[in-house]
Amino acid sequence: MDHMTALIDQNARFADLVTDADETTEVPTCPGWTLKQLFRHVGRGDRWSAQIISDRIGEYLDPREVRDGKPPADPEGALAWLREGPAILRDAIDSIGPNTYVWTFWGPRPAEWWVRRRLHEATMHRADAALALGRPYDLSPDLAADGIEEWIDTVAAPRPTLDPGVTVHLHTTDTEGEWMLRGEEDRVVWEVGHGKGDLAVRGPATELFLALLNRREGALEIFGDETIWTSWRERARF
Repeated sequence: MDHMTALIDQNARFADLVTDADETTEVPTCPGWTLKQLFRHVGRGDRWSAQIISDRIGEYLDPREVRDGKPPADPEGALAWLREGPAILRDAIDSIGPNTYVWTFWGPRPAEWWVRRRLHEATMHRADAALALGRPYDLSPDLAADGIEEWIDTVAAPRPTLDPGVTVHLHTTDTEGEWMLRGEEDRVVWEVGHGKGDLAVRGPATELFLALLNRREGALEIFGDETIWTSWRERARF
């Protein structure tokens, strides 16, 4: 999958979605945020990761220190600012090389890691905006399945979000995506593939993606211990 092309598209679709929307609209899936704050978060996030890369910053960067971190006051300028974010990230990666290791939440990783992270920040927050505005939300099954795997690797796996020995099987019904996860003392280990878990959850990729992100409950089939499903998603909030 071309994550950069997908990121450019998702940012553009986010911009189209919020054009002419009331920026004071509350975003229920991001408590305390308005649409204006959500918009700024998405656009600044691309620049934030780009600055970490281009400046070779070795620790967490305060978002208040991000260059050009606030959108212009005029609506057209603000929309252009949002759409420009992926290109700024791409240029930062090109400046040092995609395989050069840089700071991330979970230790040094190749610079191109940030593209996939920013992509699914955009897919998630576009859902937030759509839900806040009462608009439909669509995501291709393959992109949603990629989002599930990125969520597993970035959000669920580096922390003890499952109790030791607890196993979970995730299965998308409209792609070939299947994953097995097992809790350990300080993390969750996972692999692609089929297996039997204490909990199994299956359904369309987009619905499973949004449910894992605690955005909405979709048409999912749940087998086994449903308390694992509830507690796991709560412990894996990010």
